[in-house]
Amino acid sequence: MRAVRFTEFGPPDVVHVAEVEAPHARPGTVRVAVRASGVSPGEMHIRSGAFRDVVPTTFPWLTGFDAAGVVDEVGDDVTGVAVGDEVFGMTTTAGRAANADFAVLTAWAAKPGGWSWEEAGGAAGAVETATRVLDRLAVQAGQTVLIQGAAGGVGAVAVQLAVARGATVIGTAREGNHEFLRSLGAVPTTYGDGLVERVRTLAPSGVDAVFDCAGGSLPDLIAIAGDPARVVTIAPDFTAAAHGVHMSHGAPADGTADAVGAPADPLAVRGLAIAVALAAEGRLRVPVAAAFPLDEVVAAHELCETRHARGKIVLVH
Repeated sequence: MRAVRFTEFGPPDVVHVAEVEAPHARPGTVRVAVRASGVSPGEMHIRSGAFRDVVPTTFPWLTGFDAAGVVDEVGDDVTGVAVGDEVFGMTTTAGRAANADFAVLTAWAAKPGGWSWEEAGGAAGAVETATRVLDRLAVQAGQTVLIQGAAGGVGAVAVQLAVARGATVIGTAREGNHEFLRSLGAVPTTYGDGLVERVRTLAPSGVDAVFDCAGGSLPDLIAIAGDPARVVTIAPDFTAAAHGVHMSHGAPADGTADAVGAPADPLAVRGLAIAVALAAEGRLRVPVAAAFPLDEVVAAHELCETRHARGKIVLVH
């Protein structure tokens, strides 16, 4: 089968499609014939070598954590799903390899009928991450939440999940994305200098929690929250612990967590079922910034590295 991988650190053009042996469903998993899969921003740092001292990397490195497709193998001890079902889900962070013709999923849910394959292919990782952080922040109805980097793949989903919980959401993005944030239910503002004052104007009673998807602004975000314990970041900011901020990740149990400097949070796979329910009500969509054929993965990585994609970048198979 075809799979995306890289065999050395470097710029986007080190990733390529190669012929590899197809995986098979193990106990507790399903295999899907992939229709679309997500491009993970975190893998940009792994591929470039920026994380070489943090994330143990063994070549060849197969990419991709989330995918959507048609079940074609069901592992032992799996119930509630059958060959031919359309699902979306995720692989393990250690196993990856979702950017391939076939992928083994360890968590999945039925693909919502209203979602395209592109939306479903990029959904699972964003949904799990957003749910994980909102759970850690204990976001609930009546609260006000700031989401820094709200127009990105995770941020756009986090806005909708927080709104669904009954929270008021303030989202930061460049001005060209403000109407987009309004369409998701957020109150938009710009990031950068003056953020503390802008947010205080929008939320004079204060902000209960801050979800940082972008990085680079922890002192301001702490000032907005009033307490570093009320800020959680998913950005690769290894100064977070020094600021008293938790950096949420789902690193595999291979020493990565120790290198990152923060224990891994339990994966919030329950978010997949929540996403299905909200999608059925028309209350959750997965914005897709761009979809590329699998063999154009270099272009997908190039776009991802700009950090200006509005929503998820996906590969179609």
